[in-house]
Amino acid sequence: MRTLRAPHPHLEIQRSGAGYVGLLRTSYRDGDKVRHVQCGRITDYSLAQLKLIQASLRGAVVAVGSADAPCSVGSREHGASAALLALARDIGLDTAIYSRPSEPWVKDCLAMIVGRVVYAGSKLALSQLWRDTALWELCGVAGPVDVNTHCYAAMDRLLERQPGIQRTLARRHLQGSTLVLYDITSSYFEGTYDASEIVTFGYNRDGKSGHEQMVIGLICAGNGCPIGVEVFRGNTQDASTVPGKIAEVREKYGVADIVFVGDRGMIAYGKGLEAATAAGMQTVSALTHRQMVKLLERGVIQMDLFDAQAVAEVWDPEQPGLRYCLCKNPQTEAREQATRRALLERTRKGLDALAAPKRRTPPEKTAAKVGILLSKTKMGKFVAWRMEQGRLVWSFDEEKIAAESMFDGCYVVRGDVPAVRMDAQEMVASYKKLTAVEHAFRTMKTVQLELRPVYHKTDDRIRCHVFVCMLAYYLMWHALQRLAPVLKKHDVNPQTRWSIDYVIERLKSIRQERRALAGAEWYECTKPDAEQREMLAALGVTL
Repeated sequence: MRTLRAPHPHLEIQRSGAGYVGLLRTSYRDGDKVRHVQCGRITDYSLAQLKLIQASLRGAVVAVGSADAPCSVGSREHGASAALLALARDIGLDTAIYSRPSEPWVKDCLAMIVGRVVYAGSKLALSQLWRDTALWELCGVAGPVDVNTHCYAAMDRLLERQPGIQRTLARRHLQGSTLVLYDITSSYFEGTYDASEIVTFGYNRDGKSGHEQMVIGLICAGNGCPIGVEVFRGNTQDASTVPGKIAEVREKYGVADIVFVGDRGMIAYGKGLEAATAAGMQTVSALTHRQMVKLLERGVIQMDLFDAQAVAEVWDPEQPGLRYCLCKNPQTEAREQATRRALLERTRKGLDALAAPKRRTPPEKTAAKVGILLSKTKMGKFVAWRMEQGRLVWSFDEEKIAAESMFDGCYVVRGDVPAVRMDAQEMVASYKKLTAVEHAFRTMKTVQLELRPVYHKTDDRIRCHVFVCMLAYYLMWHALQRLAPVLKKHDVNPQTRWSIDYVIERLKSIRQERRALAGAEWYECTKPDAEQREMLAALGVTL
């Protein structure tokens, strides 16, 4: 087994006929023996010239500007790609993709996953970077990269393996009694996708009306580690996805004793709650504003129970075993009040302008403009208006505004988890962990991995593209876990503050240079500086 390879070539000079030849070699240790690998031959040089080259390779001084001095004839990114590939293999991502990670298509998938973290962009753009990054060569592709072979064909194999990969990740991260976090988001498309059944119009959670979209559901472990992702049609409702996710966790992943945590309206009622109850699964969620109002009307909760300092716990007499945890967030309260004031002021100015037009306007046009204004500001529930003698008469319903403002910053976490297993503080904390899923969506969609724009046109390729982004976030999540101590250490001083983006950019500056000397060429990596060495040590990888 090869255990040691010399980092730089050395030159051996041998007589060849009437002259001399230089054999450019590297050495490695095979057990007790030292073996050599010949990299190239240097001919047509005098003995003195060959000795000069030999001396320079041994580190002897060569005059600057001399024709015999080694020079750099090319450079490409090495550090970030090599570090993340090493991390991917260290956490077993390659074996999760396939049991034989040496398969070429598995290496191609690793290149796409690491490339999504380091470069984002399209698969075609990544394939065209083979001259500028060592990523593809590190994954076994030397020379030009064919996007059809090394990207699209590998994506087809990866999509076939998705159920098995997600089962593997579930076995690793959903051990025993644990939390399962689930949430959905939407991602919009631009252009035409006639060949897709996924891409369609629906409720857009990003406020991008007028665009077709897809819906994405993500399952994470309680610590935020992504486990599985699924793509739904763009008009899919939140709660309708829950029964399938519960079945997936129980049947495909083989995890039964869990607490399923979902966002408002997802498992608090309707299909989601019915599916969780039928499966005997305990749940944690939050109530919608309408549900909070109903509890208030029934007398189950009182407004004076909401406190920013402590969590108040109440039980529903009509539903034994169901607990409500009443919480208040002062920051959210201030933000909601400021937002409402701004929207009400915008509504007031708009209605005043319509009530006193500069020119005579038909009543039906004025009424239509009122409807458009109220739909934009979402303040129609607080406005009473009518047309009298062709003019707009309106007023705010101050009682409704006051009633609404009482709930500013207030939220209710509901759950059927027994108190002996999870107290009120723990139940609220488990619901707050959904922010980890929100962080995953934000990272996948915009911040780092740039899920959109989606350049693929068929459903299978769209699904696999989303899956590649999830696996890229899985790699990033592990990187962040390892980097957390040094990120925290460097967060104290704003001038030296680190982030995952900063780490990747610094590692990208570790270059692989192509060196030339007397007709011979070899690759040599720049040495990491102190800061880069600290990053590599935190990641637990060596270059």
